[in-house]
Amino acid sequence: MADALKVGIAGLGTVGASLVRIIQNRANELATTCGRAIEITAVTARDRSRDRGIDISGITWFDTPERLAAEADIDVFVELIGGASGAAADSVKAALTRGLHVVTANKALLAASGVELARIAEEKSVLLNFEAAVAGGIPVIKALRESLTGNTVSRVYGIMNGTCNYILTRMEKEGLSFADCLKEAQRLGYAEADPAFDIEGNDTAHKLAILTTLAFGTQIAADEIYLEGITNISIEDIHAAADLGYRIKLLGVAQLTDSGIEQRVHPTMVPHDSVIAQVDGVTNAVAIESDILGELLMVGPGAGGDATASAVLGDIADIAKSSPGAQRVPVLGTPAASLAPYKRARMQSHEGGYFIRLTVADRTGVFASIAACMAENGISLESIMQRPKPDAATDTPKTIILVTHATTEDSVRKAVDAIKAENYLVGEPQVIRIERPKAF
Repeated sequence: MADALKVGIAGLGTVGASLVRIIQNRANELATTCGRAIEITAVTARDRSRDRGIDISGITWFDTPERLAAEADIDVFVELIGGASGAAADSVKAALTRGLHVVTANKALLAASGVELARIAEEKSVLLNFEAAVAGGIPVIKALRESLTGNTVSRVYGIMNGTCNYILTRMEKEGLSFADCLKEAQRLGYAEADPAFDIEGNDTAHKLAILTTLAFGTQIAADEIYLEGITNISIEDIHAAADLGYRIKLLGVAQLTDSGIEQRVHPTMVPHDSVIAQVDGVTNAVAIESDILGELLMVGPGAGGDATASAVLGDIADIAKSSPGAQRVPVLGTPAASLAPYKRARMQSHEGGYFIRLTVADRTGVFASIAACMAENGISLESIMQRPKPDAATDTPKTIILVTHATTEDSVRKAVDAIKAENYLVGEPQVIRIERPKAF
């Protein structure tokens, strides 16, 4: 049997502790499967004295990730710190430059510096694996980077943030407000004390940027994503969607068009009977559409210590099984030096249409005015209806729901601005895209 693969782990939080536990408890099975033992020989974390429920007594402790990356006697550096800069970025770069394989779960780092890190890894002929960075335990990185070789991918989309999916699921199934669901998510540990990164869509955007590069062979372009979170989704929107036969999900969508690549993250209505609409709670789902395979949907746990640790361990096992000097799969699917410049697609018609909710003063001519604003901007309406509120007085504001046929974002925004100018709106309008998945 080959010499043991020596692993150093930076970060012993929930994921790091789970990873240590799994490797220690399944040492014999891993050695048999990988053809060599996997041994944790070095670790670092913020607090050396903290009880993590794992035995690290025989493992060399380093005070900083940078020192571990630069000095430890290891073959693989595992980064589980998080963050796009600072210790995570410095230690990963140092490890790669030193000629160590690297495994990371850090989507923010990859979204910010993935191309640079990929270039270093390829120059040093080492592996940079990051399966756990997108969709937790779902093997979507391996699918795009390796399994779908030869396919031309046209679209990648999915539910990539468990916190948002949990909140939207609870709102629908229990009739709770967004604020109440967020508090419960924080209590259960699904949401951070400061949840903005998740609920405003940034987490999904980082993951989508990585998938876009893998799918289309372009430079990572996290700043080129249309971004909208779920903070403005109300229980009224949830109920209206249900009445129309839809459920609301936060989707990340990347698709290839004639004019470039479109990337967007936003709340989306999907048909209630579609498979992706049935993905509830903290579960993630990623769909890939390609010319040879057709449609592929992968569903699984998107977060949590064991799920993420499983993905990290899979990356370590791939390194253990690889032969020294063997041809490496490009880090981002395409060699870093050959990645095409990102070209943002021009505005195009959205085939699914839009849901528009307006709260308006109870005034004669409002319906006609709304219809006129839509027509003037070339928008065809599939339906327009008023949602009455039980026991509401006749002079109270009314809710009007519009569903459009295929149209552009620009046309919708111009029409909504025109309606605002009429001065009969009460509060802000709500605009949500409708997606009708081909197969799911």
